[in-house]
Amino acid sequence: MSKFQELINGNKPVLVDFFSSLYGSSRTMDPVLNELKTEMGEKARIIRVNVDNNKHAAFTYGISGVPTFILFKSGQIQWKHAGLTAKHELSAILKQFV
Repeated sequence: MSKFQELINGNKPVLVDFFSSLYGSSRTMDPVLNELKTEMGEKARIIRVNVDNNKHAAFTYGISGVPTFILFKSGQIQWKHAGLTAKHELSAILKQFV
């Protein structure tokens, strides 16, 4: 969890996808997030956290459904959304914080 804390405490925005490998809807976001990573380049980080393997993180951030996206910047939650989200929506949110 310390590497995770390092990432979210930085000045670069970090979009975290809290997902579960048990639910197909979480896998639906894979191509979207890959495209978004390419689009954002080094301006932002996009990471995935499997809630099945990281129950503490899921509890800490109140994840009750997957996928849930949280955008962090400087250690603060800037945006949170549960459910599938279009790439253009995620891109617009990220661009507000780069």
